[in-house]
Amino acid sequence: MKIYHVKGTRSVRVIWLCEELGLPYEVETIDFSPAFRSTAAWRAKSPTGKVPVMEDDGFVMFESGAMVQYVLDRYGNAGLRPEPGTPSSARFLQWCWFAEATFARPLGDIIHHTVFKPEAERIPAVVVDARGRALTCLDAVNETVTTNSYLLGDDFSAADIMMGYTLMLAKRVGVLADDHAPANAYYERLQVRAGFRIAMDA
Repeated sequence: MKIYHVKGTRSVRVIWLCEELGLPYEVETIDFSPAFRSTAAWRAKSPTGKVPVMEDDGFVMFESGAMVQYVLDRYGNAGLRPEPGTPSSARFLQWCWFAEATFARPLGDIIHHTVFKPEAERIPAVVVDARGRALTCLDAVNETVTTNSYLLGDDFSAADIMMGYTLMLAKRVGVLADDHAPANAYYERLQVRAGFRIAMDA
């Protein structure tokens, strides 16, 4: 597998999963400038110009959550997901989708209106609203890991990989605050995993 990567972006999830599974992979760090992202060659791999992109045996795909699922499906889950079709699997999918589709979305709004957009185009009200939505998501995670070590219980799963990246974003924008002690402790458990450290350093 080849993973097209920019440090600190969602490709972290795929690198981390490969490390947890002990799978061989190659990382190609790309130039993420607007000029590169708009080239026809890159857009042929990533229609929106974003990362990650993954190539595997001639197959090319984008979208980090889909890559995580693909790798689990093709190369075996090594205990990192429950048996498909079970209630545990449904909870696994719930948290995977929640991490990206629900929790990461307001974090992205915060980042866009505090970092990426030109200052004149930033809307403070969007940041306030997004912060409220993100805190609601954090509350849900916090409640779950109050009694569990991980999202599905005491065993680490690929859902924690999906959520770990989202919590990194939450920490970066100040949403993962000290008043959510269980969520902070959960994130600390994720950070000490070797796969997390390797992926974040890549």
